[in-house]
Order: sequence, then structure tokens, then C-alpha cells
Amino acid sequence: MSADSKGLQINVMGREFRVACPDNEQKGLLEAVDYLNKKMNEIRDNGKVIGLERIAIMAALNIAHELLSTKIGGGFDIAEVKRRINQMETALDQAMRDQSKLF
Repeated sequence: MSADSKGLQINVMGREFRVACPDNEQKGLLEAVDYLNKKMNEIRDNGKVIGLERIAIMAALNIAHELLSTKIGGGFDIAEVKRRINQMETALDQAMRDQSKLF
């Protein structure tokens, strides 16, 4: 996997892909690629699904199910946590600006 001005070169189950990715998101993308490869290899090694396309679809379904199960039924919703953190940061920034007016 390599990066250059045209994007990031990734490898998914032995196939090379070039994807556009901002520099500040490359680490997250590489973690996602590793996670996807792990899931696809698990499905392939289980031996019940044959063919790269079918393995990719099964991995996508499994990952989507994992995501949805964290959001539904009292699960942990990381997107909601991020929104709340952003709201708190905004409130703190405003409070700090107001404090600077006191001095």
C-alpha cells in the first residue's frame, strides 16, 4: 500500500486498487482495508463461499450487520458520540472566547 499525489494504492485479497483519500484520512482507510481483508479471509477460509465477488458481498453484509447492531437496541452509536463531542467542543470554544473578553 502506498500513497502519492493521485491517491492511495491498497490491496484487497491480492487485488490492487487506487483510491482517492485525503492525507488526514489515510490511516483510517488503511485500518478499514485491514479489517475488510480479515473479514474476507475468514469467509474464504471457512470454505462455504466461493468466488471473490461472493466473498466481498458476504463480508459487506457482515460488516453492515455489525454496524447496524451497534446502533440498534441500546448499542453504542459512534456517530452520535462524535456529534456530541463536536457540540461540546463548539460550546467550549464559545465559552473560551467569552472568557478572553474578561481580561
